[in-house]
Parts: sequence; structure tokens; C-alpha cells
Amino acid sequence: RSFLCLAGYYRRFIEGFSKIALPLSQLTRKSVKLEWTDRCESSFQELKKRLTTAPVLTIPDPSRSFTIFSDASRQGLGCVLMQDGQVVAYALRQLKPHEQNYPTHDLELAAVVHALKIWRHYLYGGRCEIFTDHKSLQYIFTQKELNMRQRHWLELVKYYDCTIQYHPGKVNVVADALSRKIPKWKWEEVTMDFATVLLRSSEHHDAIWVVVGRLTKVAHFLPVSMNMYLDKLAKIYTRGIIRLHGVPVTIVSDRDPRFTSRFWESLHKVMGTRLEFSSAYHPETDGQTEWTIQTLEDILRALVVDKGAKWESLLPLVEFAYNNSCHASIQMAPYEALYGRKCRSPLYWDDVGERRVLGLKMIEETAEQVELIRQRLKTTQSRQKSSADQHRRDIQFDVGERAFLRVRPFRGIIRLGKREKLHPRFIGPFEVLEPVGEVAYRLVLPPELSNVHNVFHVSMLRKYMCDPYHVLQHTDIHIQPDLSYEERPVAVVDRQVRRLRKCD
Repeated sequence: RSFLCLAGYYRRFIEGFSKIALPLSQLTRKSVKLEWTDRCESSFQELKKRLTTAPVLTIPDPSRSFTIFSDASRQGLGCVLMQDGQVVAYALRQLKPHEQNYPTHDLELAAVVHALKIWRHYLYGGRCEIFTDHKSLQYIFTQKELNMRQRHWLELVKYYDCTIQYHPGKVNVVADALSRKIPKWKWEEVTMDFATVLLRSSEHHDAIWVVVGRLTKVAHFLPVSMNMYLDKLAKIYTRGIIRLHGVPVTIVSDRDPRFTSRFWESLHKVMGTRLEFSSAYHPETDGQTEWTIQTLEDILRALVVDKGAKWESLLPLVEFAYNNSCHASIQMAPYEALYGRKCRSPLYWDDVGERRVLGLKMIEETAEQVELIRQRLKTTQSRQKSSADQHRRDIQFDVGERAFLRVRPFRGIIRLGKREKLHPRFIGPFEVLEPVGEVAYRLVLPPELSNVHNVFHVSMLRKYMCDPYHVLQHTDIHIQPDLSYEERPVAVVDRQVRRLRKCD
């Protein structure tokens, strides 16, 4: 506790102080047993290193305007005070328990208020610009409907001569570093899914198991069969992934019956791997693998034209080509990100030599390259988040509240006239049982929908306004496990006879 108090005095000079000191801060809480772990030791050593390293900060000039970059996440609030492009001070703090329930809009506004409060002696009476990656904040002064918390904060903001401007996440890297969780090392976190409905190969395989590393983007394409037993899949996973990269810390996948089976869960429990599943019918959770599968299918589609069912024999070359192509997120080939050097391709033997400096220098270069990849991934994720936020709504449900559930007609069915416009798009309402994570909720479903997983992403839900006559029945349609239903004509209500001219 004394060490944290001493280090906290210099927190304005240490970037990311709250995040670094988090393992030590947790030990100071009540009813927490003092257990010195590797994370605590790492945090202690990192703080000592930061305290003994001279920071590169500028001396503030009160006669000039200041610039603030702010950002918020479910972990904490982060802001940076700058002047003429130079950092004056850092400010980061963890969220309080009640603040973790705030919607995104309020968290971003809380980061702005936090910056104005702690740097009041610099900002009061002068002009400053505040940049945030939450676009709606720039309209906060003209917004008509505000809750009590926002009104209170808005009164405080009006005391300052400041303007709030939108700064896309792709360039707001300074304050955005606290918000994104990027893997710290290669193949600690992986994503996986199956590319199915393929032509049966000569080896009787009709699917491809796609496994992608989150940091380096290296992908492995393992040919499998959809009716293959789980123990055989486990052997393929051991031979194709663990043998090359070791046991991952986290695996992200969809709710495929193979991944949710007891055998698969018990296998990874023994290995010490944490399984994380996407919410029901929301493939964006595992968007990395989905995009990889789409690229893989495009390549295979071109090969099948000439090779037909011989796609499996070309799969190693497809994997080689994919891993040696430049990836937009990390701005290098996945192979280079994994091994620290470019691959010697059969087409360009002379472009890359084997003259590499081994030993400590190579280790330092590898560490620097991993850090460079992580920074590029942060920038890419910020850009993707900014694009996705343009079509995202901040919707929250309380426990006990009721919500409608989105369904969709089965695609490929010939519809009669324009009747599909009158088909239901939502059913319910259903009671919200509990939140699952930050963007998913568990619903209380009736027995007729027992074959549907009861956790749904917020994009699948719609708020229910209390109306006893506003109930969309689901008993008239048979809901499939993928929340689709098949449209079939019930009866012929009319007919039209067209008489041709040449007919008698």
C-alpha cells in the first residue's frame, strides 16, 4: 500500500499507470487474501522501471491552448493532456463498481469530465479542444433529451471554454490504448470455425477446420469430415495446432455442437484453455475466422473449376499462399509476424537470405516486432470500431424487463406475391433473465423454443413498450434452432384464369 501511494504521486508522468498497477491495487481491497502472483511481481517490477526512467513530457505554457484526448472502456477512463503535439500529462483510472453499468455514451462523457476535473488548474479560464472517438458527444450541447447524470456533467462542462470534436479511433491511438484487449504474445488466443458443404474429396473429407491466431493472423486449414468423431478431431487438433504452437490460453468459437460438447470442454479444462463462445446467431463475435473462411472459399472456388474434388491436395499450398500474403491489420505477412522474417518462397529464392543475427539481437527484434504488431492491431480495431459504431445503438435491458426476439424467414423459399412483407420479424416478448457480458442477454424462453440457445446479442433484441395487446405469437410458426422458419402456403384463396386469343 505504501509503495502504491508513493508511485501514485508520479502517476501523471506514467502512461497507463492504472492498468499497470491493477494487480497490486486488487491486493489492497478488503477481504482479499494477500497472494503474491507472477502478475503482481510483473506489475511491481514494471512500476519500478517506469519510476526510474525519465519521461518525455513538455512543460505546459498557460498562454497557449491545450488539447485533450479522452477515451473510455469497460476497464477504465483514459485521457491525455497535450500542447503543441507534446504530452503534458497522463490520467487514467479504473472504473468504480457502479460505473461499470454505465452505457457507452455516459462512459465517454465521464472520461471528458474526469479530464476537466483533474486538470482544472490548466484549463479553467483558457481555451481547449477535446477529442473523443465517440461521435455523438460532439452534439451533447444541442441534445434535447438528457438523463440526470448527463445534465449534471453538462453543467460542469459549460464552465470551461472547450469544444468537443470527433476523432476517429484509427488516429486516437494515444488515449485508446487502454480500451482494447490485444493478445500479448503469439498463439495465446486463437479463433476457430468450420468451412462446410464442400465437395467430398478422395480422402472422404467434406469440410475444413479453420484455426487462426489472433495476434499474428496465421491460419491453419485442416481437412475434416462433418461426421467425424470428437476423439479423432482432438487428435487432428493436437497434431495440427498444439504440436506447432503449444496450448493456447483462450479459444473463441461459435456454438457448434462439437465445441459445446462435454468431451471438448473437459479436454481443454485439463489443458488449462479457456473456451469463449459467441452469442447466439451473432457471427461478428468471431469475425476474424469468418473473414478467413470467406477468403479461403474464394480461393477454393477458383481451384474447383479445374481440379474439382481434388481441392484437398492443394490445401497446403492455399495455406502457404494465405500466410505469406500481406495482412491489412498487421501490415505484414502472417508468416513474417510469427517467425520474425520473410519466408523463402520457391518463386523468390534470392529475395530472402538466411543471414540472420541470432542470439540476443534476434530476441530483441522479435519482441519489438510483436509490440509493433500489437500497436497496428490497436489502430485497425479502432478504425473498425469507429465504422461499426455508426450503425450501432446503445440499448440496455434490466433484469425482469421484457424484449422482443428477432426471427427471419427461411431463405430460398418461393413466396406468394408480396406476402413476405407481412410475416413476423419479431416474436415475444420474453423476460430478460440476466446480462451475459456487456452486449448479450439471457432470456426466459417458452418450452416450444427449448431447442434454441437462450443467450442473444443485443442486436437480436428490441425493447418492449408495455402494451397488453402487443404480443407477437410464435405458436403459429415453427422456429428452427437457427431462429429461422419456413414459409408455406396455408390455402388457395383465389385463382385467375387467363384465356389466350387463339384458344376457343
